[in-house]
Amino acid sequence: MSAPEVRNPVILFDGVCNLCSGLVQFIINRDSSGIYRFAPLQSETGKQLISRFDLSYDKLDSIILIENNNYYLKSTAALKIVQSLGALWPLFCVFMLVPRPIRDYFYDIVARNRYKWYGKRVECMIPGADIKSRFLE
Repeated sequence: MSAPEVRNPVILFDGVCNLCSGLVQFIINRDSSGIYRFAPLQSETGKQLISRFDLSYDKLDSIILIENNNYYLKSTAALKIVQSLGALWPLFCVFMLVPRPIRDYFYDIVARNRYKWYGKRVECMIPGADIKSRFLE
């Protein structure tokens, strides 16, 4: 089975991470145009999209933004996402001036500790009927 065709930008996230699921809700609430689609890294769709870009599934502890047949990881993905959220969120893009290795160093600290600090679910987030269409099967 091949990965679905990606028309809208897709955010792959750790579906059992409370922090990640909270960030998905945060994005949904601020993505007034409804451009983003979502899939847990653990889902079949997530795994297929990961393999499409030859990423190593077992080493992923990052959100992944897939947009225009490119992928972005870690801090770059996060900053590209907030850039499109409107209000004052695009101001965070000033951090793009910080070299990626430095940004990702701090991103990795949070990623390494996300379960300890925010907890972990037993199973992936199940979207409600109001947002189910934003999630890829």
